[in-house]
Amino acid sequence: MSDNRQKALDYAHANNAKFRADLDELLKIKSISTDPEHKGDVMTAAEWCADKLRGYGFENVKVYETATQPSVLGEYMGAGEDAPTLLVYGHFDVQPVDPLDLWDTDPFEPTEKDGRLYARGASDMKGQVIATTAAIESALAAGELPVNIKFYMEGEEEVGSHSMKAFLEEHHQKLTADFVLNPDGGILGPEQPTIVYALRGLAYFQLDIQGPAMDLHSGIYGGVLRNPANELARLIAGMHDENGRVTLPGFYADVLELSDEERANLAKLPQTDDFYREQTGQKEMTGEAGYSSVERATARPTLDVNGLLSGWTGAGSKTVLPAKAMAKISSRLVANQDPAKIAEGLRQYVKDNIAPGMQWEVTELAHSSPSITPTDSEVVAAMQQALETVWDKPVLFRREGGTVPVSGYLKDFLGIDSVVGGFGLPEDRLHSPNESLHLATWTRGIDAFIHFLYNLSA
Repeated sequence: MSDNRQKALDYAHANNAKFRADLDELLKIKSISTDPEHKGDVMTAAEWCADKLRGYGFENVKVYETATQPSVLGEYMGAGEDAPTLLVYGHFDVQPVDPLDLWDTDPFEPTEKDGRLYARGASDMKGQVIATTAAIESALAAGELPVNIKFYMEGEEEVGSHSMKAFLEEHHQKLTADFVLNPDGGILGPEQPTIVYALRGLAYFQLDIQGPAMDLHSGIYGGVLRNPANELARLIAGMHDENGRVTLPGFYADVLELSDEERANLAKLPQTDDFYREQTGQKEMTGEAGYSSVERATARPTLDVNGLLSGWTGAGSKTVLPAKAMAKISSRLVANQDPAKIAEGLRQYVKDNIAPGMQWEVTELAHSSPSITPTDSEVVAAMQQALETVWDKPVLFRREGGTVPVSGYLKDFLGIDSVVGGFGLPEDRLHSPNESLHLATWTRGIDAFIHFLYNLSA
């Protein structure tokens, strides 16, 4: 082990309390990106991150205002032209805290209990951001950074990164790099080091159906007119066949199928049916026939209703035949699928199946490409070696069912692979009341990021 690597590790161990103080400070900022009342807090978090980079000696640090929420760029190029350049991604915005009455502690007053730190954003992903800055600070304390580093942090990941595409179109030349570290991930357990090599993409829609010009009395007009709510339910029911496969035209045309080797590796993961039962509280697992639960949840495309609205939804009864009905529908995409083609397929399905006399519209609300990184790439190898050094056991490779828009965008704009690191755990309750961070795992994660930086330089 090099002298500087050991010095960096020693510094990290001696300054863990300082890193915790940094994390607490960032967690107290109420950077809820979906709430206009907290727009100023999101900007405060952006300025906090920018100041942190400036304090490390990063150059060209700037907070950029976008059409929605701010982004931060900064770079440290002191390792020289011959050293590789790492682009580190992060987001400093958080989810809303509702329902507040289900929190055991104030979500913006970090509280440590039984080895966990409770606060909104503790795991997703302010804890992961501070783990990366702690590793950088430790390497700087040992000498020069072993690699050049660029930072890209955004303030709207939790609302779909709507400004990211336009931002990258304008600024992608500032982000040229050899590798990407995206710490917005997690591992499967405190003793199960994991690397995510694939992320699903997202296509999100609103389907509106209009029938009569106004809500009508269901006694007078029921049985005479088509009910938009009934029609919407019929359409949704037909979007899957009896084997759980999506029926939209062309939905599976571009899907990259799993190899036998990948299926064997996924079968080794602890994400069994019992895992999903424990995480969800639901007894029966279901989905596309011919695939295991872990394959369905991480490596197969999906189509799901996220919300429905029609007619009378208040207390008591109101005998109304609704004039319109609406559904929010999301599709998780796997490698090679194009969100634009999924939108085309949804529109064609509605056009082919909707009853005469109904007006309809499909509105695309958000989209993000899927991403996949070869497990034998240099950046993955550097992270694998780092994790196995710290945990002293083999790494598990897995796919992630969720979507991180930046991975797909950076692949599209820069043509570089990402490794998804991060040290969140399944029980961290992301997006839910009582979100928390397992501190022992977080501390080991800082060590792993230090090793990762030196591994890349080699």
